[in-house]
Amino acid sequence: MKQKISSRSKLLLVVAALLLAVSLFVPIWAIYLDAPQYPEGLQLQIWASRIAGDIDIINGLNHYIGMRTLRSNDFVEFTVLPYLIAVYAILFMITAFAGRKKWLYFLLGAFLLFGIVAMVDFWKWEYDYGHNLDPNAAIRVPGMAYQPPLIGAKQLLNFHAYSIPDIGGWLFISAGVLLAAAAILESRLPGRAHKNKVPTAVAALTILMLNSCGSSGPEPIHLHHDACDFCKMSISDGRFAAELITTKGRVYKFDDLGCMIRYAAATPSQLVQHYYVSDFTNDHQLTDATTAWYVQNEALRSPMAGNTAAFAGRDAATAYGAQNQATVISWEVLYKTIQQKMASGHEAAH
Repeated sequence: MKQKISSRSKLLLVVAALLLAVSLFVPIWAIYLDAPQYPEGLQLQIWASRIAGDIDIINGLNHYIGMRTLRSNDFVEFTVLPYLIAVYAILFMITAFAGRKKWLYFLLGAFLLFGIVAMVDFWKWEYDYGHNLDPNAAIRVPGMAYQPPLIGAKQLLNFHAYSIPDIGGWLFISAGVLLAAAAILESRLPGRAHKNKVPTAVAALTILMLNSCGSSGPEPIHLHHDACDFCKMSISDGRFAAELITTKGRVYKFDDLGCMIRYAAATPSQLVQHYYVSDFTNDHQLTDATTAWYVQNEALRSPMAGNTAAFAGRDAATAYGAQNQATVISWEVLYKTIQQKMASGHEAAH
């Protein structure tokens, strides 16, 4: 029986080793916390060597319910994990260059064991963190524990916690998938036809990884289902709908352009990544608000009296403005105008 692995398997191992190396420099896991008092949400990032994110705020909240303060130095895992990942990356490369099947199968078993142990350790850390509470805490709820979910969502008091792999976690998982693909390729079960499908599988995995990073474009607004994040009214007229996306990828939807600008006024500008508005001449089609052109007219009668129509192109805005004897203005002018009305106290009660 042939004991050397194929060039395809070697390539898979090299790519997997590179993915592991990159995972050392990006967050591996993320826990998101949403609550009414934090509309932008809080985030806890777990890297191979440290904890990052909104640590100070989370520690301040945890103090009141008796949870321990989070410090990277308190976890021996953050000292050991970077070395373990680096060792596995090196082993992947050694196995690729040595080309021995036995090494490949042994590496697969060892890597799977490593992943299982890591997840068990993570669960144990979450359990201890959520159950070992200070009995003298300011807020005590009998029988209540605050263990975050290992993966998925969970309600913790008024916080909605969501735990999911971050970029490094997906890279780590992808490295394991590539390793398993190499082992399957080298086993005696698959035939020639199966071998030819491996490049296709690798390409599909690459596409999946890219898609997991998310899209920076607007999210569709569903009329009569989505509610305005400012006035809480149901979004019913797609011609005036708007959308705001933060730097963390959170999407906020509005039934009126005025609602979005009022909401944005209370949000630090550095936290907003994109503004979108509905093109008045193309119902439901969201376009970049910062490059759109606007016409204000009382006859528009938008849901919350913003009475502003947005147009993706200046020509369309100019034509509509000429028909209704209205002036065409840019996003900057519109934004400043609404902010000035808010500051002077002249805007109508919402």
